[in-house]
Amino acid sequence: MTASLGIFGALGIISTVAAFWANGALFAPGPGRRASALEGVFYAVGLVSLVLGWYFNVRYTHAYANASYVNYTRMLFTNWAADSAAQDYTIVNAVLLPLWTIVDGRRRALRIPWIFFVMSLFTSLAFSMALYLAFVERSVRYSRVRAESSSTA
Repeated sequence: MTASLGIFGALGIISTVAAFWANGALFAPGPGRRASALEGVFYAVGLVSLVLGWYFNVRYTHAYANASYVNYTRMLFTNWAADSAAQDYTIVNAVLLPLWTIVDGRRRALRIPWIFFVMSLFTSLAFSMALYLAFVERSVRYSRVRAESSSTA
């Protein structure tokens, strides 16, 4: 189980780095490039989600010899209350997040917007959503600064 945690951890780091690398223009030094308070909140919430999610996932993999995505998903559906939450989580993560980030990300000129869905498979849904929202917040500010500088030039 430790090897799979290492692999998933590495894939989570790779997908997160890929998102920042592909959208590097948003993070280059320049006017309006400091993180806003809202962007900071998104990063903080994402980090808390990542830490909590990994804490529980590490415990899960150590507690079950057959720890896998299939078993994990099966265990989500253990009673009516869990079933309700699990179906929401599954639909949001597998259907809505990719549709939202890909369609909206392209509209906002984010590069490789599908990476946020990939990231969610190895980090956490909330972490991926928080990072996506932080990138969107930065993209909105970046577009505003570019529009202002082109109108004054």
